[in-house]
Amino acid sequence: MILTVLAGGLTLVLMLAAALWLLSPGKVQPLSGPDGEQLANSISEKIFVPINGAQQGMFIKGSDKRHPVLLFLHGGPGMPEYFLTRQYPTGLEEDFVVVWWEQRGAGLSYSPEIQPESLTVEQLVADTIAVTDYLRQRFGVEKIYLMAHSGGSFIGLQAAQRAPDRYDAYIGIGQMTDQLESEQLAYNSLLDAYRQQGDQKMVERLRAAPPTASVPLPDAYLRLRDETMHRAGVGTTRAMKSVITGIFLPSWLHPEYTLQEKINLWRGKALSQRALRDSMFSTDLRAVVPSLDLPVYFLHGRYDYTCSYELAQAYLDQLKAPLKGFYTFENSAHSPLFEEPQRLRQILRQDVLAGKNNLADQP
Repeated sequence: MILTVLAGGLTLVLMLAAALWLLSPGKVQPLSGPDGEQLANSISEKIFVPINGAQQGMFIKGSDKRHPVLLFLHGGPGMPEYFLTRQYPTGLEEDFVVVWWEQRGAGLSYSPEIQPESLTVEQLVADTIAVTDYLRQRFGVEKIYLMAHSGGSFIGLQAAQRAPDRYDAYIGIGQMTDQLESEQLAYNSLLDAYRQQGDQKMVERLRAAPPTASVPLPDAYLRLRDETMHRAGVGTTRAMKSVITGIFLPSWLHPEYTLQEKINLWRGKALSQRALRDSMFSTDLRAVVPSLDLPVYFLHGRYDYTCSYELAQAYLDQLKAPLKGFYTFENSAHSPLFEEPQRLRQILRQDVLAGKNNLADQP
């Protein structure tokens, strides 16, 4: 009986592995038009480039290679987002050559040889500038656009501060500010929300696992954090109720990653979290980056508890920059680029590319 059960379990594992392998050819498809033909002058590739001594991977997508180049910095730390574009198309490739770079130690750029102590904020900022220089040279442009989401905005803002001459504008989505303060604000709001829902069990669980005012944050709180945010509709997206069904499972289904690359995506996330989270959470960007010498745009979901909407709004108010705009996405949580992509593209077209802030929230 035991041998039968074991054999059945092994068969199931082998079938699952075979299915995942078949779903993971790792080949990038060309961009095509309504007629199914490849778009002339388009670009669609997955490449690996030596960046500051390490091979780093990126997907590059654009309907026209002559469009402006946009470098996207994913969140996490260590959580690439390109695979989510299959379920949540952004349409960014219609207006830009979009570079979905997967940062050192993350996703395509993961290597088992990377030591945690080599993954630092300073290194990722330097890598961002080096990737920028690679793109400037390759596409023959003086400047590119820098878009950063969530944890990527912690890196992106500092890269923009250090090398403003390389960027046409900085676009922060779900912008980090002071993450320890953000966690406390989110915790208090979640307590209120679950009290109003009458979910006493969840209230008790939250009370038993509060965040601290210093790092490292307690494991009990971190284990509860994503569940409570997503169940309340204030996590990755308003509609995403679970990171398992919303992020983990979709990550295994994108055909442009090989099976090994999908495994590395989650190995890289674990490595990056260990190496970077405490440093990122304990730094107040308001003090580190009080000004920027380029146009700055913050795009933020009204229901974003992952990175505080209120803190980001107040930060941009005090940030010194030649041009700035704050844009509220009324139907979004942490990911307006996935939740309200049409409005995001409207802002990019009419304000960011034009060097204006006409569509920004009125003070």
